[in-house]
Amino acid sequence: MKEIKYIITDPEGIHARPAGEMVKLLKEFKSTVTISKDGKSTDAKRIFGVMGLGAKQGQEIQLIVEGEDEAKAIAALDEFLKKQL
Repeated sequence: MKEIKYIITDPEGIHARPAGEMVKLLKEFKSTVTISKDGKSTDAKRIFGVMGLGAKQGQEIQLIVEGEDEAKAIAALDEFLKKQL
Protein backbone atom coordinates (compact mmCIF):
# COMPACT_ATOMS: atom_id res chain seq x y z
CA MET A 1 0.00 0.00 0.00
CA LYS A 2 1.24 3.46 -0.93
CA GLU A 3 -0.26 6.72 0.31
CA ILE A 4 0.03 10.34 -0.73
CA LYS A 5 -1.47 13.47 0.80
CA TYR A 6 -1.81 16.62 -1.25
CA ILE A 7 -3.12 20.15 -0.67
CA ILE A 8 -5.14 21.38 -3.67
CA THR A 9 -3.50 24.48 -5.18
CA ASP A 10 -5.72 24.95 -8.25
CA PRO A 11 -8.01 27.97 -7.61
CA GLU A 12 -10.95 25.98 -9.04
CA GLY A 13 -10.26 22.86 -6.98
CA ILE A 14 -10.85 19.46 -8.55
CA HIS A 15 -13.21 20.33 -11.40
CA ALA A 16 -14.19 18.33 -14.52
CA ARG A 17 -11.00 18.70 -16.58
CA PRO A 18 -8.41 17.63 -13.99
CA ALA A 19 -10.77 15.00 -12.55
CA GLY A 20 -11.18 13.48 -16.02
CA GLU A 21 -7.46 13.55 -16.68
CA MET A 22 -6.71 11.92 -13.33
CA VAL A 23 -9.26 9.16 -13.95
CA LYS A 24 -7.83 8.55 -17.42
CA LEU A 25 -4.30 8.33 -15.98
CA LEU A 26 -5.29 5.95 -13.18
CA LYS A 27 -7.16 3.57 -15.51
CA GLU A 28 -3.76 2.68 -17.00
CA PHE A 29 -2.90 0.91 -13.73
CA LYS A 30 -4.24 -2.34 -12.25
CA SER A 31 -3.99 -1.10 -8.67
CA THR A 32 -7.03 0.16 -6.82
CA VAL A 33 -6.90 3.86 -5.95
CA THR A 34 -9.02 5.45 -3.25
CA ILE A 35 -9.32 9.22 -2.84
CA SER A 36 -10.50 10.72 0.46
CA LYS A 37 -11.36 14.15 1.81
CA ASP A 38 -12.89 15.04 5.18
CA GLY A 39 -13.73 11.42 5.99
CA LYS A 40 -15.43 10.70 2.64
CA SER A 41 -13.78 8.17 0.31
CA THR A 42 -14.41 7.05 -3.24
CA ASP A 43 -12.84 5.16 -6.13
CA ALA A 44 -10.41 7.57 -7.80
CA LYS A 45 -11.04 5.84 -11.15
CA ARG A 46 -14.64 7.15 -11.24
CA ILE A 47 -15.04 10.77 -12.32
CA PHE A 48 -18.34 11.38 -10.55
CA GLY A 49 -16.91 10.05 -7.30
CA VAL A 50 -13.85 12.29 -7.56
CA MET A 51 -15.91 15.38 -8.38
CA GLY A 52 -18.45 14.45 -5.72
CA LEU A 53 -15.85 15.02 -3.01
CA GLY A 54 -15.98 18.73 -3.84
CA ALA A 55 -12.28 19.30 -3.14
CA LYS A 56 -11.51 23.03 -3.16
CA GLN A 57 -8.29 25.03 -3.16
CA GLY A 58 -6.45 24.72 0.16
CA GLN A 59 -8.11 21.45 1.15
CA GLU A 60 -6.17 18.24 1.68
CA ILE A 61 -6.90 15.04 -0.20
CA GLN A 62 -5.47 11.62 0.54
CA LEU A 63 -4.89 8.94 -2.08
CA ILE A 64 -4.23 5.30 -1.26
CA VAL A 65 -2.93 2.97 -3.95
CA GLU A 66 -2.94 -0.81 -3.50
CA GLY A 67 -1.93 -3.45 -6.01
CA GLU A 68 0.80 -4.99 -8.11
CA ASP A 69 1.79 -1.75 -9.85
CA GLU A 70 1.25 0.60 -6.90
CA ALA A 71 4.79 2.05 -7.01
CA LYS A 72 4.41 3.13 -10.65
CA ALA A 73 0.86 4.37 -10.04
CA ILE A 74 1.80 6.51 -7.03
CA ALA A 75 4.76 8.02 -8.91
CA ALA A 76 2.55 8.95 -11.87
CA LEU A 77 -0.11 10.31 -9.53
CA ASP A 78 2.41 12.42 -7.61
CA GLU A 79 3.68 13.95 -10.85
CA PHE A 80 0.11 14.60 -12.06
CA LEU A 81 -0.93 16.31 -8.84
CA LYS A 82 2.05 18.65 -8.85
CA LYS A 83 1.36 19.71 -12.47
CA GLN A 84 -2.44 19.81 -12.49
CA LEU A 85 -3.81 20.50 -9.02
